[in-house]
Amino acid sequence: MNARTAIASEALSVDINHLAFRNLRQHLQAKIIGQEHLVESLLIALLADGHLLVEGAPGLAKTTAVKELAAALQGDFRRLQFTPDLLPGDLTGTDVYRPETGEFHFQPGPLFHNLILADEINRAPAKVQSALLEGMGEHQITVGRHTYPLPRPFMVMATQNPIEHEGTYPLPEAQLDRFLLYVRIGYPDAKAEHAILKLARQRATQAFGAPSAPPLQLTTEQIFAARKEVLAMHMGDSVEEYVVQLVLASRDPSRYNEALARRISFGASPRATIALDLCARAYAWLQGRDYVSPEDVQAVAYDVLRHRILVSFEAEAEGITSDGIIGDLLRLVPVG
Repeated sequence: MNARTAIASEALSVDINHLAFRNLRQHLQAKIIGQEHLVESLLIALLADGHLLVEGAPGLAKTTAVKELAAALQGDFRRLQFTPDLLPGDLTGTDVYRPETGEFHFQPGPLFHNLILADEINRAPAKVQSALLEGMGEHQITVGRHTYPLPRPFMVMATQNPIEHEGTYPLPEAQLDRFLLYVRIGYPDAKAEHAILKLARQRATQAFGAPSAPPLQLTTEQIFAARKEVLAMHMGDSVEEYVVQLVLASRDPSRYNEALARRISFGASPRATIALDLCARAYAWLQGRDYVSPEDVQAVAYDVLRHRILVSFEAEAEGITSDGIIGDLLRLVPVG
């Protein structure tokens, strides 16, 4: 194969992967109406090999979204309902004694699946939440003396309800930092609400007939190939510097504004720099481009930094949120 043929073959592969993800986006948007930002965030997390925390009121298709994504991927899915009586071993698995052999055998838990839905993650105490830390950060689980690798790809989508706080356990900062994106979703508009009604009636009708055919599934090879393309995206030195300066500004905001400095208790960690880079690349790739612009960084900045910047007590008393602080950072930090 000569160089020209190799380049043409590589370009064809890129086009095929773009088409596969474009079809996946269209499929998800047809099934999850009025939540385009959630669909886009799911695809970014999948491309960037990260995890997703979604906050929204009940009934906004959070569970449906990850189920539909799982149905369109070549892999297995497990839903975990987090409750106060859950134990860490209920997630990771445990060593089980077999009397017939006199030995302990490891029984894998539900985390040993490709796609995990941690429903209402803040309903479980910190001891259970921490059982996810190693799996999310290192793609492995340690039980006793042994460490077991998790399947690849591995992705956790956790949900939490912003309305009810009684009987919940807020996620600690170390846990939040493991999530690539923290997405907040709201109610759909009137047009989307009508479309939801039609879809609900259609599903109810289909329940009495033959099951519908599953969507075309993305293979593991396609996902890994798309991830390589995302990592190979061109990012200019000025854009990379912009990513770094945004994160540094959250740690030392007094360089830009004294009022902003009083509003930030702690800035973003180095994971934020890595996440901004990966998510901006994935966002640009989904737009069909082969380079990353400052606008791509700004498009993902809120979801990447929202849970990584701690607001001071003074700012909370004034009703200032992390989103407001991120908006100030985007306004104050120069591009290029």
